[in-house]
Amino acid sequence: MYNFFVEDNSRNGEIYCITGTDHNHIKNVLRMHAGNTILISEGGKSHLCEICEISETAVTAKIIEENYNETELPIKIYLFQGLPKSDKMELIIQKAVELGAYAVVPVEMHRSVVKLDEKKKESRRARWQAIAESAAKQSKRNTIPEVMDVLTYKQAMAKAAELDVFLVPYENEKGMLATKEALEKITRGASIGVLIGPEGGFEPKEVAEAAEAGGTPISLGARILRAETAAIASVVMCMLYAEMSL
Repeated sequence: MYNFFVEDNSRNGEIYCITGTDHNHIKNVLRMHAGNTILISEGGKSHLCEICEISETAVTAKIIEENYNETELPIKIYLFQGLPKSDKMELIIQKAVELGAYAVVPVEMHRSVVKLDEKKKESRRARWQAIAESAAKQSKRNTIPEVMDVLTYKQAMAKAAELDVFLVPYENEKGMLATKEALEKITRGASIGVLIGPEGGFEPKEVAEAAEAGGTPISLGARILRAETAAIASVVMCMLYAEMSL
């Protein structure tokens, strides 16, 4: 079943009106028709709807069942991702959103290969946000996670310090025991930051600054992971803990 996100002014009683690119997608790409069912997500909730009419300018659909499914995690995962190469960032965003991340925060780090000027930052963020929206639709999310503006490392640490739990996958002599202990501190409704370095990893100074911001070093296992693998593994780890324990 296809999922579409709309603004709150698209609803009138039990009727939704879909226009713009989603109207075109429903009418000309999917070639749907009256009687087909779709999911419409608005304000963090998704409703099962039946298409009533497809005109030249809009799709109207009636709600069959309110709050049809709940797909959001009971925690908010903020993925702080050191800027990798562009194609890797796109993969990370896509998978993080599918797995339930609440927001992705691109971070300029010392060993980031990619260096973006202000114009490129905005154009990249717009593309990354579009990827997040597509992934949210595909995975039937109730909301579209935000891909935030690219932050400096200092800005990212200030943001991370505001969260309830801040995890830093890095070398840890306690191994997976440290990871288990860190996860057990997560409670329902908590905000969780996860910091992943770029392809070149962390500078020692960055690790120290993360610790000053309240970061807890954890392990992702005995193997050395690529940046994109570490990001996905970290979100999976938090997602599984939340789904199974909270």
